[in-house]
Amino acid sequence: MKTSHKLYFECSSDISSCIDESVNLVVTSPPYPMIEMWDELFSLSNEKILDALNNYDGERAFELMHKELDKVWIEADRVLKQGGYFCINIGDATRTIGKSFKLYPNHVRVSECFNKLGYDTLPCIIWRKPSNKPTKFMGSGMLAPNAYVTMEHEYILIFRKGSKRTFLNSELEKRRKSAYFWEERNIWFSDVWMDLKGVSQKLNHTNLRKVTAAFPLELVYRLINMYSIQEDIILDPFLGTGTTTIAAMLLGRNSIGCEINPQFESIIRNRFKNLQEDNFTLYRERIEKHKKFLEEKNFKSEPKYFSKNYGFPVVTNQEVNISFPLVTKIYDKSSTEVIVEYNDNTNLESFFDIKKNSVLSDFL
Repeated sequence: MKTSHKLYFECSSDISSCIDESVNLVVTSPPYPMIEMWDELFSLSNEKILDALNNYDGERAFELMHKELDKVWIEADRVLKQGGYFCINIGDATRTIGKSFKLYPNHVRVSECFNKLGYDTLPCIIWRKPSNKPTKFMGSGMLAPNAYVTMEHEYILIFRKGSKRTFLNSELEKRRKSAYFWEERNIWFSDVWMDLKGVSQKLNHTNLRKVTAAFPLELVYRLINMYSIQEDIILDPFLGTGTTTIAAMLLGRNSIGCEINPQFESIIRNRFKNLQEDNFTLYRERIEKHKKFLEEKNFKSEPKYFSKNYGFPVVTNQEVNISFPLVTKIYDKSSTEVIVEYNDNTNLESFFDIKKNSVLSDFL
């Protein structure tokens, strides 16, 4: 199997490189309106935003910023297939404009846009990422009533275009291979995620540190597992440091990434160097967790279902065809396209050194 990954350093409100209804899933984390670190970026796209901020008109600035995001959502809607999904990680903002401190509900405004576009709004995920900083509390401290609740969560908004996706006969095998473990389903499809930490930005370029706040690989890795199948096309119109592209590569999906700042290209390409190691590490971790789950489950009788490819027990018949795409090669096809090749042999023993990774040996 081969997958294609295209990188475009251009404005994502005009994805001219994508044809209509060619994408299966959009996963992204846009700049958050009314977060000060992104004021300059939004103002470059519309000078009226800076004027609104300078005149202490927070509501106007908030709406103008979202109108810029709306352009991206509308363009991404053009390229998304019927039955496709949007997964958008976004946080609300709190800010003092003039003498007024208030909440700017970004997740509400994004949802309003998708409602107008005719999408089905599905239950969202609250990503809980608490901070231990002593300065996280705002307001009058221990004196009522002028203190403010601390926001320690973000939203993962989920929208579907049209009715449920239907699958061609040629896609059914890929869908079965793309299964996840029963116990993973129980965690991933919970409406609150408390086990994922935010990503600390360790960028050498001072200006880039000011304009990026990447979500963790595990977050987008889960979403791609949940809402796509192998060889689907994943789009991220705000690619940043390339996390969505990396996750798509690891999972045997194709991808398209757009990023307006070309300075990120070297950072993204540098991450490709660790692709095989990351591929191995993530699958090893999933298998280790599955092994621990099986031990704790303590089957009272012989397990009913087993993985056809790997031999270990699974809980349901839907898991028996699970297959892990194993990265063997990555190379440039052109200046904008990267190709990843995978081992077609699903036997883990042919890919991993069992002596060094004994956790797998119990399953083989």
